[in-house]
Amino acid sequence: MPQNTALPRLHLLLAIAVMAVWGTNFVVIELALTHLPPLWLATLRFACAFLPAAFFLKRPAVPVSNLAAYGILIGAGQFGLLFLAMKSYITPGLASLVVQIQVFFTIALSMRLTGERVRGFQWAALGLATSGLAVILTHSDGSATPLGLILVVMAAFCWSSANMVSRAAGKVDMLAYVVWASIFAVPPLLILALLFEGAPAFMAGVHAATATTWAAVVWQAVGNTMFGYGIWGWLLARHPAATVAPMALLVPIFGMGASALFLGEPLQSWKLLAAALVMGGLALSLLWPRFVQPISKIE
Repeated sequence: MPQNTALPRLHLLLAIAVMAVWGTNFVVIELALTHLPPLWLATLRFACAFLPAAFFLKRPAVPVSNLAAYGILIGAGQFGLLFLAMKSYITPGLASLVVQIQVFFTIALSMRLTGERVRGFQWAALGLATSGLAVILTHSDGSATPLGLILVVMAAFCWSSANMVSRAAGKVDMLAYVVWASIFAVPPLLILALLFEGAPAFMAGVHAATATTWAAVVWQAVGNTMFGYGIWGWLLARHPAATVAPMALLVPIFGMGASALFLGEPLQSWKLLAAALVMGGLALSLLWPRFVQPISKIE
């Protein structure tokens, strides 16, 4: 008999909660960026993710080089670039959609490591997603600029590279792993913030910041990083990746929906078309093997 791979109800609710946190977090980022420069915001985010949690979580038994690589890729790479893009070059809703192409980068990097060849459905999935990005690029209403798309795509690549690094770490406490890796994100972000934004910009942001700004900073560390990555790692440790990974399709839905609801970001027909193409590509890439495998077993 075929094995039941469905998530138990509680686990399903937890997965949806993580997707809701990750999706709506793009609105939270926008609130924080109202007063804080992007690289300083990223620095604060990872400093708060490390302290005080590091006092309560034992450092995972992985090489320091692995923790450092993950922290730099996630910190200076994914979120440094993402925050820069969201400051002026792309809206939160579109950022939540475009960054999900990390799925294709992750698959490509994994195939490079294993020597597996790209299959037909994966080329089709990539074609759909790329068409969605082309739709975004051809509309110049200020929702996204070419630089914004490039920065978010680079952030997605850094995210996928970090996925490879964390996979190499083996089975570890993901919450402790993310917390201890966060300290390695702080030095490069701090240096970049000082070089490109300067201390005066940070001080001006601090003076202008409101309680909402600081709540958004704390949420980056506690909600998005500790709760989100902690629960996600917990789920991946208990269920096949093919069962859990498709839940990521909900992130752009929450992201674009929250941006429209709380920030008034318009959802024009071209945005919905772009979303359908990108998410269609993601769905094909993630779900096609699950439908084909049972058929091949029957045959």
